[in-house]
Amino acid sequence: MIADLRIVPDDLAGEQVLALLQLHLDEMHKWSPACKVHAMPAERLREDDVSFFSAWDGERLAGCGAIKHLDEGHGELKSMRAAPEYRGKGVGKAILLHLLAVARERGYSRVSLETGRPQAFADAQRLYRAHGFTECPPFGDYVSDEFSMCMTREL
Repeated sequence: MIADLRIVPDDLAGEQVLALLQLHLDEMHKWSPACKVHAMPAERLREDDVSFFSAWDGERLAGCGAIKHLDEGHGELKSMRAAPEYRGKGVGKAILLHLLAVARERGYSRVSLETGRPQAFADAQRLYRAHGFTECPPFGDYVSDEFSMCMTREL
């Protein structure tokens, strides 16, 4: 774990953040058919129903994540991503714990997410399971199939 990791609200204007989001989108398209990519572009992450956060190790971007308001009791995790040089160093866990704290502050009773089923998503699935998420039926516009997996956690 990075000792001095700072997680802050972000307006998605910085070059490092936009580059990491582009990497995220590119990898999602590499690992899944285009119709199964649910990652949001920066324009969508800037909308009022989404709160976006960046994680910093000094001046270096370590990762990012967002929470989307679904309804008064339910939030959705979006755009969880560690920068390549920070993978496996606890950045994803720190962002996840931060987003869960935001969800609790908002009074959500549940947080859900959609992730991929293929092997490329195994690390993400392990992270979510390690923090109490379990597979659930699809929510919102998602469908469960060989590419998508929905997970949820009660708070």
